[in-house]
Amino acid sequence: MNNIRPVRFVLIFSCCLLFGFGVLLTTPVQSVDVEFSRALVKVSHGLVVACGGHASRDFAILRSPGGFAVEMRDGCNAVNVTILLWSAILAFPAPWKMKALGLLAGSGIVQVLNILRFISLFYLGQYSMIWFDFAHAYLWESLLVLDTMVIFWLWIHRVMRLGAASHAGA
Repeated sequence: MNNIRPVRFVLIFSCCLLFGFGVLLTTPVQSVDVEFSRALVKVSHGLVVACGGHASRDFAILRSPGGFAVEMRDGCNAVNVTILLWSAILAFPAPWKMKALGLLAGSGIVQVLNILRFISLFYLGQYSMIWFDFAHAYLWESLLVLDTMVIFWLWIHRVMRLGAASHAGA
């Protein structure tokens, strides 16, 4: 890891992060973002029902029979931490094949964790709004960022173990 230039990494990471969030704010991407949230709620609903739970779905809202509902809004679909992960992977000097694998696998893991987050919040909100608010605003937000950093660290570890990292910025 001694041949990795930190300044280069920080500059590329910052540019990718700004670019990613800039693109996310555009109207066409916002439309896709809304549809992506609806798809995640559809998957969450399917998992709740498949595991014997009861819920109804209305676009990006998952509702319990008792009336509690949780909506997946922009920022709740883990696109923000996915942009963080992508920026870090793209900034790291590794071959494009390794980057592509990291982007795909990392994004999948982040989304699986986010669906678990969403379902847990759905159930938690039915029993305690105090715990729901804490888990939503603090616990899960922190865990998703931490998980993203762990995914990146594991990816770096694999890249380094395979000797694929270079300072050339492959």
